[in-house]
Amino acid sequence: MMYTLALQERAPPTRLREARRLLVNSGRVPVNVIQSELARSWLRCWQHGLQPMGRMPGAPNASGAQLARELDRQRELVAHARPVMEFLHEQTLGSDSMSILAGADGMLLHTMGDPQFMGRAERVALRVGATWQEQFRGTNAIGTALVDARAVVVHAEEHYLERNSFLTCAAVPIYDPKGHILGALDVSGDHRGYHRHTLALVRSAARMIEHRLFDTRHDPRQWCGLRLRFHIQPEGIGTVAEGLLAVTEVGQLAGANATALELLGLDWQSLSHTSVSAVLAETMTQLLDWGRRASNSPHVVHTRLGHAVWVRVEAARLMLQTQTLQAQPATQTVTTVKPQDALAALDTGDSVFCSAITRARKLMGKPIAILLQGESGVGKEVFARAAHRSGPRGEQAFVAVNCAALPENLIEAELFGYQGGAFTGARREGAPGRIREAHGGTLFLDEIGDMPLPLQARLLRVLQERVVVPLGGGKPVPVDFCLVCATHRDLPTEMQAGRFREDLYYRLNGLTLRLPPLRERSDLGALMEQELMALAPGRGIAIAPDVRQALHHYRWPGNMRQLSNALRTACALLDDDDDTIGWAHLPDDLLQTIKPCADTAGVPMGTVDEGTTPDLRTLSHQTIERTVEQCDGNLSEAARLLGISRNTLYRWRRGNLGSHGSRI
Repeated sequence: MMYTLALQERAPPTRLREARRLLVNSGRVPVNVIQSELARSWLRCWQHGLQPMGRMPGAPNASGAQLARELDRQRELVAHARPVMEFLHEQTLGSDSMSILAGADGMLLHTMGDPQFMGRAERVALRVGATWQEQFRGTNAIGTALVDARAVVVHAEEHYLERNSFLTCAAVPIYDPKGHILGALDVSGDHRGYHRHTLALVRSAARMIEHRLFDTRHDPRQWCGLRLRFHIQPEGIGTVAEGLLAVTEVGQLAGANATALELLGLDWQSLSHTSVSAVLAETMTQLLDWGRRASNSPHVVHTRLGHAVWVRVEAARLMLQTQTLQAQPATQTVTTVKPQDALAALDTGDSVFCSAITRARKLMGKPIAILLQGESGVGKEVFARAAHRSGPRGEQAFVAVNCAALPENLIEAELFGYQGGAFTGARREGAPGRIREAHGGTLFLDEIGDMPLPLQARLLRVLQERVVVPLGGGKPVPVDFCLVCATHRDLPTEMQAGRFREDLYYRLNGLTLRLPPLRERSDLGALMEQELMALAPGRGIAIAPDVRQALHHYRWPGNMRQLSNALRTACALLDDDDDTIGWAHLPDDLLQTIKPCADTAGVPMGTVDEGTTPDLRTLSHQTIERTVEQCDGNLSEAARLLGISRNTLYRWRRGNLGSHGSRI
């Protein structure tokens, strides 16, 4: 909550107004009136030609279509920030304030807060779609934090524009694991409700977002190295205060958070050029050994700075496979050792999927386009990312564009970029476009079958000439990228219907790979094990045999996306002492759909009416009641036989058996 506190360390409003007038008249800020970083910001605003008083010149405000494009581009950041912002909203509820997420360019992407204050904030364009760069909005917490790359508080009259002086704002930059600023998180409120702890709250929330980004970027299903979690106390591991470090399989540092850098005496610039042996006294072999044990127990390590810290080592599945191969007897022939890369991490035994991996690997680094076909949710983008990371361009950019998610009038600007002023609402500085962003790396065009025909012609020209011309003119810019496209549509049928260009199809169709739907894959069991290992590393979660059998017979219309979400929900519903997923842990929609392979198997005669098929809840009820009866009412023994905890069994009976007329 933002309770009013005295602000002895800040200049009174009258002195700040005088200082602002002096700046306008003489071009200088008096010393010792305002903090040095804010004084520099004021000077930058003056140099941009902003006038503190009076009406503000026009500032960028995204249209609905432009905002949709930006939200799609920033979907990873927004997805991770939203739940954290809900937490922030709970902490500041009723304090006449709001929390704000901005992108690296200062555009506001998401807001949440007290409705009454948000109505006031609308009057100064503190709303989604507005750009709060200093050059347009003057000194403000979001814009200044992005320029200075540091946390900042701007209170009341410290805002360069007087119209914003009713605000008090605290903003913190958000970094990705490689040290790039993705945006900023801010809490803004009425200046009368200033609280000196607000910045600390925002800083903690930003760290939570960075944690989520780190874990996503180094997901064990895709990341081929180690994840190290640090703290000076073992109890601090797993909290927002822990340090995070990603280490490649050859011992090179590949990602971190600010806490880890501080503990190890590093900075962002030196991160990617440093090996783990340069910062830790323990060897890579020792770290690998700890990771191979898949234990949650932390170990003491010693930094090269002489500090002892606790660390928990998490190894990716692929790295564990690599170590197993290395440990095999020397008599094994070399031909049995498969390549170990991000594509190999996707190989869980299905012959069709394995064939797609083998063929994709042969094309890595060659100027041949790949076209991925398959149903929605089979993992086309995951496959494309793995192919990129497994090739010679793996350290370069992977740029993904969903052609179906962008309005038709924005796809051209999104792909090819534009010059400043090329169209109404265009940014003054222009934009390079996704094709140019992919230079040196891989361009992934998802749902290419939904691209409008006029843009298909422009894309074909780029692929033929390997140059791109931005909207609004300008010189052609050479581009070099690998192209991977994906679609769930039948492109030959689309060509016959006149919705897809034949010449573009044959340009894209260097190699077509069909990724099979989940119902056709023979490795469902291995996929479920892999997902559970990624969702709860080291916990050893299993699936009850009858549930596993039902899942094997389900057709999975949502494919891998549906399977991953179902297992994530099931893991979340497990009690701390549970290690087996049962019927009670499945999402309701899945529970109502799947059927055991034999609906009435094991059900005593007379419990099901002839000519009827019991639903899954009825079968579960009968199984649980029968097991409890066999155990003479001993719930602990029944829970053990059912593969669930006693608490889960008690809650299930209390919540579900009453409707069947059973006594609890």
